[in-house]
Amino acid sequence: MNSCQNRIYGAEFSKEEIEEAVRNNRLLSMEIEFNRSCNFHCVYCYATNNSKHENELSREEICDVIIQAKELGARKIIILGGEPMLYPHIMEMIQFIKKEELDIELFTNGTNITLPVAQELLKYNVTVVLKMNTFDEKLQDMLSGKKGAYQQIQAAFRNLKEAGYPSGCPMGISTVICRQNIDELAKMWEWLREQNINPYFEMITPQGKARGSNFLDIEINRIQELFHEIAELDRGKYGYHWNPQPPLVGGECMRHQFSCAVNSEGYVQPCVGVTISVGNIRERKLKDIIRDSEVIQDLKNYKETIKGPCGECVQVNDCYGCRGAAYQMTGDYLASDPLCWKNSGRQKDIVRLPADAAGLVPHKPPMRLVSRLIEVKERSSVSEVEITEDTIFTGENGKLDDASYIEIIAQAIAAQNGFKNMGNRKSKQEGFLLGVKNLEITGHAGIGDKLRVSVYKAAKYGEFGVIKGEVFKGKELIARGEIKVWHNGK
Repeated sequence: MNSCQNRIYGAEFSKEEIEEAVRNNRLLSMEIEFNRSCNFHCVYCYATNNSKHENELSREEICDVIIQAKELGARKIIILGGEPMLYPHIMEMIQFIKKEELDIELFTNGTNITLPVAQELLKYNVTVVLKMNTFDEKLQDMLSGKKGAYQQIQAAFRNLKEAGYPSGCPMGISTVICRQNIDELAKMWEWLREQNINPYFEMITPQGKARGSNFLDIEINRIQELFHEIAELDRGKYGYHWNPQPPLVGGECMRHQFSCAVNSEGYVQPCVGVTISVGNIRERKLKDIIRDSEVIQDLKNYKETIKGPCGECVQVNDCYGCRGAAYQMTGDYLASDPLCWKNSGRQKDIVRLPADAAGLVPHKPPMRLVSRLIEVKERSSVSEVEITEDTIFTGENGKLDDASYIEIIAQAIAAQNGFKNMGNRKSKQEGFLLGVKNLEITGHAGIGDKLRVSVYKAAKYGEFGVIKGEVFKGKELIARGEIKVWHNGK
């Protein structure tokens, strides 16, 4: 009996290695974009703009962050894009990575993969993952947004095979699951297995261009059927045993335990689906970014932080759904995955932003000023305040008292912490306002106004924190200040 061999994210690492990476803020792999430019216009692409960026990392900066990842324990570099084979220094970078004795995985649409290039990739033991969605030429061209895409992919496939893939080095095929190709995917899986090529079939994350491509959508129960159909095929014909779970067919995506993504401009994200910047390598070391990021730490400790049905699932030790889908569909990277078929009947139990402040903050009406939590990012959030006639912090003239702005900032950070810790079943939330600094009142608000409150955790010392807050009426900044708080959670 074999376990599934095609788990591109993490199969090569043991459970003990992954647990050690979590404990010590280390990496086992890193995903990186060398460039964002691409000659395809895939209708499902996570990027909205694939034109050349002017602020892309230099070769020296790319090499430096790869060294930093290696020092953190990374053994594999996953090259994404854009289209990496359009990057003018791609082979130079591959040579550098191999000189550092790191494994390489390259995702490509087949651009510029001539036979000599394929042979060179094989020489450096680069695992090539070729994007191929269908056997149908017209459909492939449509999904790729480019006439001739099918022929290009097929030519690259032939060149890779002639060069010696996959016998000389592993090779994969990356395929998105959509309404137009789902009926042929079981056959395609079998075709790839027969050639010892790793099938990497993935549900589409609803972000970027995919947001406007609803024609690709499939009923969740049909996706479930596909996963189980291929699981039975894999078990009966090839001896691979795995549990069907989103978002990867035959695999699991637990990358947030041991990986991160660096985009072409140096911004670090948990992955390409959780589009929250947690820092930039041009400003801070990768080690410090990973150690200090609340988002990354929340994901590493997902068993304590994840919310709703996913947190209660019997497969929680080996699955947390797709964090990208959860974030893109709910605004919360710790929410349950709305696209998992196990959650199809529990959509009401999945937390989504914006969220009512009731239940997030300890204050009750009329003391509660914050109405809704709108957005949560790295150490920051945006909340909304509606000033009504019942608001007790208004004077006879209907205007908010100056002291109310500190209370608004305090309640906004309480809402942020309350929301983040909804999935923490061990935590009892408590907090106190300890001090105020640099309060500036630059405008006024009153009954009928709707305010937006932006708060940011500027510093943290154990359970004490310094919070910077800004209050806006429309685009006008009307108050800002710092508060010091004690809080027993994160």
